[in-house]
Amino acid sequence: MKIEQIYTGCLAQGAYYIESEGEAAIIDPLREVGPYLRRAKSDKAEIKYIFETHFHADFVSGHLTLSRETGAPIIYGPLANPSFDAVIAKDGQVFRLGKVAFEVLHTPGHTMESTTYLLRDPEGKPHAIFSGDTLFLGDVGRPDLAQKAADLTQEELAGTLYDSLRNKIMPLPDEVIVYPAHGAGSACGKNMMKETVDTLGNQKKVNYALRADMTREEFIAEVTEGLAPPPDYFPLNVKMNREGYEDFDQVLARGTRALEPDAFEAAAEETGAIVLDVRHQEDFARGHIPRSIFIGLNGDFAPWVGALVADVEQPILLVTPEGKEEEAVTRLSRVGFDKTVGYLKGGFTAWESAGKEIDQVRTRPASRMESEMAEQPGRVFDVRKESEYEAEHLEGAQNTPLARINDFLQEFPQEEAFYVHCAGGYRSMIAASILKSRGYHNLTDIGGGFKAMKESGLPVTAFRCPSQTGE
Repeated sequence: MKIEQIYTGCLAQGAYYIESEGEAAIIDPLREVGPYLRRAKSDKAEIKYIFETHFHADFVSGHLTLSRETGAPIIYGPLANPSFDAVIAKDGQVFRLGKVAFEVLHTPGHTMESTTYLLRDPEGKPHAIFSGDTLFLGDVGRPDLAQKAADLTQEELAGTLYDSLRNKIMPLPDEVIVYPAHGAGSACGKNMMKETVDTLGNQKKVNYALRADMTREEFIAEVTEGLAPPPDYFPLNVKMNREGYEDFDQVLARGTRALEPDAFEAAAEETGAIVLDVRHQEDFARGHIPRSIFIGLNGDFAPWVGALVADVEQPILLVTPEGKEEEAVTRLSRVGFDKTVGYLKGGFTAWESAGKEIDQVRTRPASRMESEMAEQPGRVFDVRKESEYEAEHLEGAQNTPLARINDFLQEFPQEEAFYVHCAGGYRSMIAASILKSRGYHNLTDIGGGFKAMKESGLPVTAFRCPSQTGE
């Protein structure tokens, strides 16, 4: 028996390849299925099953393409209602794979069709669970995403999740290995650990949601507390996973169409496409196409596109580092952005060489900020998450989280100079590009972000826990 976790860091997503006696199963595959096909071929194995733990919201699964390529059935747990042919398994149903077997454990709560697959070894003993978004390491799946589809409140879904965990997962032996669908960084939970594999016994010790003495009411309160609004693209991804989508090869062929600068400019005007610049933030600051949006491939690219570009039908034109065109189109398609219509041939260098208009982002190193901020008090905008800001921030800085930057547009000065920063420079450059595209050219990005400012000795306000005296 082989178990391989195929982890994609930029999505914090784990897909799984399991093989026994020349038969293989894939759990929660990504959109591009080539890696799974090559893995099975190298093992001389036949892909027998494609297991889906639920209708994913944060990425587009490769289940349909993989099924077409292999003939393997797509398997969902109870209550799933896809628009395509699939096996809707019953709770407790068993699927044999070589000398091992998968048992279906219906574990609703994150969504009503959410299902955990229990892998039993050749002796029939519980060996591992593939828990999808039901159980993460350090957390559980958020219960607010499926409210509309289930016609339930998030509190009712949380209560259902409590029952699933207590009745189906926690009674399993402590030595059972937990393989979740996501790790730290995913928007599908709020407290995930950086590790991606653990034992159930350890999770019972460290995961707040698995406390043995936890009441149902306590669980509901803790699981629903502090949930950030889900990204706008989540329901669109659910729809694609449930109803189907365009073949990835067609998306890739269209998106990797090379366009000379004149053709690129014409395509932007004709299609209404946004120009998405995916180079490094320092390259973007030095020069970019006016009104283009920066979201670099070197960061959490796809989730930020999903969070900030509201419509998956939005046409996109790419400015990429040389040779990164296919990667950019692939990563966009993973979150349902299939309307890339081409990329700038020769990159930004070709645009500049053609004599086209360019723009820049003013930057200042943190070491030079003390005197400038004294002259411009109260005009520093921190685009980190609220939790980061509350833990520690520059004195006088305002918090305008990047994920909701459109909600804060009225906060930014129209004419006076102001500054933006994040933790290290990636998110603040995204914010700067969005603001400049909306006509805010009076901004400066603080190089190196909060880390550099703190190291430079700039005044910082740190969060203090209340003392026992009530201070």
